[in-house]
Amino acid sequence: MNNSDSTTSQQNIEADIEAQEPSSSDNHRERKRFPRTALLVPNLVTVIAIFCGFLSIISSLRGDFEYAAKCIALAIVLDGLDGRIARRLNACSAFGVEFDSLSDQVAFGVAPAVLIYQWALVNPAPEFGILVSFLLVVCGAARLARFN
Repeated sequence: MNNSDSTTSQQNIEADIEAQEPSSSDNHRERKRFPRTALLVPNLVTVIAIFCGFLSIISSLRGDFEYAAKCIALAIVLDGLDGRIARRLNACSAFGVEFDSLSDQVAFGVAPAVLIYQWALVNPAPEFGILVSFLLVVCGAARLARFN
């Protein structure tokens, strides 16, 4: 085998390797970048989840416990959606992560605590009920702070 055959063979091998390597458009890890307005969509879902938590608190104070529980259930669904939407749109941000944690505290910390207090703890032992409800809020906040 002479030197020119070796060079041609080497060039053919390099061409085959380049043809087999995925191009940047074929790379499945690269996601299409949506416009900056796409950042608003997951945050809007988070705002609606915060509103559900707030509405649950108001409903609990009015004595409509079933509606308050439904609002918390809807917040659970929305909490699952906002992260998925953000990843799908490639619209993840540090603000979104912190905003989602605030939403979780309102919808899954404060709202259930107020619901439990108003539904079961206000009449038999209001001071004890306040302590139990407050512990629920503190534990929720500590969990979010620990894993955020």
